[in-house]
Amino acid sequence: MTKDVFDCIRESHSVRNFKSAQIPEPTLTRILEAGNMAPSAGNLQPWYFYVVQDLSVKEKLANVAFDQEQVSDAPTVVVVLADPARSNERYGERGAQLYCLQDTAAATQNILLAAEGLGIAACWVGAFDEKKVAEIVEAPPRLRAVAIICLGYSDEQPKQFKERLRLAEVAKFIH
Repeated sequence: MTKDVFDCIRESHSVRNFKSAQIPEPTLTRILEAGNMAPSAGNLQPWYFYVVQDLSVKEKLANVAFDQEQVSDAPTVVVVLADPARSNERYGERGAQLYCLQDTAAATQNILLAAEGLGIAACWVGAFDEKKVAEIVEAPPRLRAVAIICLGYSDEQPKQFKERLRLAEVAKFIH
């Protein structure tokens, strides 16, 4: 049973302490499939998901993510990579510099929401040396590391809902 999407959005938060139990493969597959169903410019789907469960590789990733321990502690880490060349073929420089990043961010958000809906804790990590991350996971040079997603079962106390700006502070209606 999964949560309602609005509950997932409201209740999701970054978890940095994980239990050691691995996510069952069917659950992990569903989470990755959600990422793969994200919208993308021209339906080009310029993303790749490198799933890392090997401790030595996770430790290397944590090191180049400025020693963020949740990267090595999470049972599963997904490195989301963009393929700028794929977007460039149809959309030129704007595709390579913007669309592929928007597309992979949408895939990342789908992964986070699917994880929340299935009871899996997550943390979106954006601070890392992208070239070193790509090298560590042995990605082809054309790919660009965009996000690291830590996945596992939370080993933290439940948190209160996150504070958000009021909609009136961030939305402008133009009639």
